[in-house]
Amino acid sequence: MKDYHINIFYSQEDGSYIADIPDLKYCSASGVTPQKALEEVLVAQKLWLEEAKEME
Repeated sequence: MKDYHINIFYSQEDGSYIADIPDLKYCSASGVTPQKALEEVLVAQKLWLEEAKEME
């Protein structure tokens, strides 16, 4: 699987950490810690890529 850049930042508005993958439109996740947000966005990445492959 290709490596993608992942941004992780704290959102005051959401009260949690947000992880997003800029190269995959709308692929993001949140978590109570940066590590949890990363774990969740990696799951979202896998699902995003599977769905994109099915739509080819």
